Amino acid sequence: MQRHANPIAPPGSLVATYRVRSTAAEIEARATAIAVEQSIEMPVAAVTSAFVRDAIIGKVLAVRDCGAGIFEARIGLSVETVGRDAGQLLNMLFGNSSIQDDVTLWDFEVPETLLQTFGGPRHGLPGLRERVGAEGRALTASALKPQGIPSAELAALAGRLAAGGLDYIKDDHGLADQAYSPFAERVPLIAKAVRAANPATRYLPNICGTLEQMRTQLGVVRDCGLDTVLIAPMITGASAFQAVVAAHPDIAFITHPALAGASRIAPPAHFGKLFRLFGADGVVYPNFGGRFSYSPETCRAVGGVGMADWGGLKPTVPIPAGGMTTERVTEMLDFYGADVMLLIGGGLLSAGADLTNATARFVKAVQSYRYT
Repeated sequence: MQRHANPIAPPGSLVATYRVRSTAAEIEARATAIAVEQSIEMPVAAVTSAFVRDAIIGKVLAVRDCGAGIFEARIGLSVETVGRDAGQLLNMLFGNSSIQDDVTLWDFEVPETLLQTFGGPRHGLPGLRERVGAEGRALTASALKPQGIPSAELAALAGRLAAGGLDYIKDDHGLADQAYSPFAERVPLIAKAVRAANPATRYLPNICGTLEQMRTQLGVVRDCGLDTVLIAPMITGASAFQAVVAAHPDIAFITHPALAGASRIAPPAHFGKLFRLFGADGVVYPNFGGRFSYSPETCRAVGGVGMADWGGLKPTVPIPAGGMTTERVTEMLDFYGADVMLLIGGGLLSAGADLTNATARFVKAVQSYRYT
C-alpha cells in the first residue's frame, strides 16, 4: 500500500521517515498526528496564522505498508524551524515522538542548506588515515580500561598498547574527570607514555561535561599536542557537540554511541547520518557477533551510509566494536573491506602481561590482510 499522490517533498524541505506500529485503519490519522506533533504540537484548528498553516505544519507525504503491522510514514517538515542548531534539528526530527513507543525515526533527508550549515566531518576517513600513514588499509584501535585505576597506571597501560603498533588508542567513554584520574592529570601522562612508546600512535582523550568544561579539556588536548578526541554526543548534547567541532576544525572527533540505544533512531540514520552531519570523523557502534544485538545487515548499513556520497561531506569512518577479538579480524575485513577502523578493547586487555605481544598480533593481522 502506497498512499498520497505526491511523496516527493518540495525542494529545500526537511523530510523525516518514521516506522510506525499501527493498523491499516488507523495509520493515516497516526501519521497526521506525528506530523503535527513534530511541527506545532497543538490542535491545527486553533492555528490562526496563514504562514504557520502553509509553511510550518508538517505534511504527510507518503504512507507505505511494510507488513507485520508496521507502516512507513514520510513527513515533510519546515527547514526554517531548525535554524542553525544541531539540537533543534534532532528535536524537529524526533523530539516529542521519541516519547511515543510506537514510533522509530527510520531515516531523514536534509536540504543542501543544512548540509552547508553543519558541514559534516572536517577530516573523515582521509584525515584519520593521513594522521597515522595508513593509506589503503583498515585502521587499528583499542580502548583504555577500566575506569577506577589511577592516571599513572592508565598511562603505563597505554604505553604497552602503543608499543604493539596501534594506530589509535582511545579513552574508555567512562573515563571522565573523576578524582582517581583527573582529566588534567591523566591526559598529559597518557600522551607522554604513548609518544614515548610509539610516536606514530594517536591517543584520543574522552571529552565530556558541560560545554565550558569541554572547552577547557580541549585546551589541555592542544597543550599536549594531540589532534583527535572521543566524544559521546548523546551524553554531551548535540548542540554542544556541534559547537566544539566548529570551534576546533583541526581536531578530529570520534563519537561513542553511549545512550544512543535509548533514542529509537535507526542506527544507520543515527550513526551514519546524524553524527556524520554534526561533524563525526569516525563513529563507534556495536558490531554484530559481540555483546550487543546489532545484525550484520544493520552494521553494513551503518558503514555504508557513513561512507556514501552525501552532498560533498567527507566520509565518516565506521568503527565496529564491542566484544571483538583478533580471531575475527579476517572475518571483519572480509565483511567491511579496507574502509574501517577495527577496535578491540577487552579482547586485548585480557592478555595481561602479554598485552604488547597480543596487540602486535592484532596489528599484524590487519596490516597483512590482502583485500580482493
